[in-house]
Amino acid sequence: MTAFSTLTALPASQIANLGEMGYTDMTPIQAATLPAILARRDVRAQAKTGSGKTAAFGIGLLQHIDSSRYVTQALVLCPTRELADQVSNVLRQLARFTRNIKILTLCGGQPLSAQRDSLAHAPHIVVGTPGRILDHLKRETLKLDQLATLVLDEADRMLEMGFRDDMEAVAALTPASRQTLLFSATWPESIASLSARFQRDDALHVATEEVSELPAIEQEFIEASQNEKLPLLQALLSQRQPASCVVFCNTKRECDDIAAALNQQDISALALHGDLEQRDRERVLIRFANGSGRVLVATDVAARGLDIKALAMVVNYQLAWDPEVHVHRIGRTGRAGEQGSAVSFVAADEMARAHALEDFLQQPLNWVAASALKKGARQPLPAAMMTLCIDGGRKAKIRPGDILGALTGEAGFRADQIGKIDITPSHAYVAVAASEAKAALVRLKQGKMKGKSVRAILLKD
Repeated sequence: MTAFSTLTALPASQIANLGEMGYTDMTPIQAATLPAILARRDVRAQAKTGSGKTAAFGIGLLQHIDSSRYVTQALVLCPTRELADQVSNVLRQLARFTRNIKILTLCGGQPLSAQRDSLAHAPHIVVGTPGRILDHLKRETLKLDQLATLVLDEADRMLEMGFRDDMEAVAALTPASRQTLLFSATWPESIASLSARFQRDDALHVATEEVSELPAIEQEFIEASQNEKLPLLQALLSQRQPASCVVFCNTKRECDDIAAALNQQDISALALHGDLEQRDRERVLIRFANGSGRVLVATDVAARGLDIKALAMVVNYQLAWDPEVHVHRIGRTGRAGEQGSAVSFVAADEMARAHALEDFLQQPLNWVAASALKKGARQPLPAAMMTLCIDGGRKAKIRPGDILGALTGEAGFRADQIGKIDITPSHAYVAVAASEAKAALVRLKQGKMKGKSVRAILLKD
């Protein structure tokens, strides 16, 4: 695997942004095309949906945008409105490393007047379907005379849908000096001729067939509105009683809100996101790993360092934008021969992502009726353990044996009541059976460790 950080043309701010998006290593199509795209070469690439092609051309075209010039510098043509919306969303995430990049989506089925008003101040990047883009060009509400990059995404589908004449008409209204990037899942003669017409002779040709293997776990997809998702999640956790579960959300606020709502229903939950201070993040991860929290509600970025060997369940509260990210999410369960499961809630506005995932996995999704989760009485999902935090870690020469000895010696607790022990530079953490945690805290404070009195607290939500 090749890391994005090896691309020296990218600024540190973009590398950091990619890391926040969960992108650390390039997919095969990204590794094969990005150096050439960044060098402003034309590229024609055969790549399936979910291969990471959107990030490949998105990172490249953003690198060539001059935000101080209020002219349209990049155009991405897509076969459908759903794909255009998806591409626009990914581009907006990729553009967070810089400021003042205007991205506009232009597709049919939306009022021309509203689009015309948005075009009054030229966007830096336009994403749209060929017919609607050509319509605006004819009306002169969109101008492409300063275009630097033209992207033809899923070019084979655009040809199948009869867009060839529109694509040629659009390209004719762009500078001959532009960079042209052509992505197609298949490579029939019609695509070859399109490439020959639109691209320079030295265009890089890349073909990848690699698709990440789906982990051998049970996947279920449940159609649910945004308002239905939380009660369905509570019902799911109540019924399935997973030993450990990660719920993936797309925003920090959702993590906090959902974790709070679960705890109110006696479902032990912890929130993990980028706004947590390092110490708090460390404590959340320790508590989840040692059984002091049954459910971890996390963003993709925050969960990157998560290493739970036997994760029983993964829940996608929202589908990931990128199928690769979805596969990475659910790959955290069912490891080491254990039986794992993944459940995804899908709202109506996420169906395009579901279809893209289906194409990526090359198999139909397993849809389950939401009604199956609404039956039966609710059961609490408490944590089996609680965590004691001891003031003093490696710097104080505290070792796991010291803590275990203090609790099983004079304190009188059985070894099977003591769980995982973690030592950090300044603190030590020990999991204790939830029913004994308060008593263990009292006894620990009454005793000594390394000949000194013990200062400790019980970590709570």
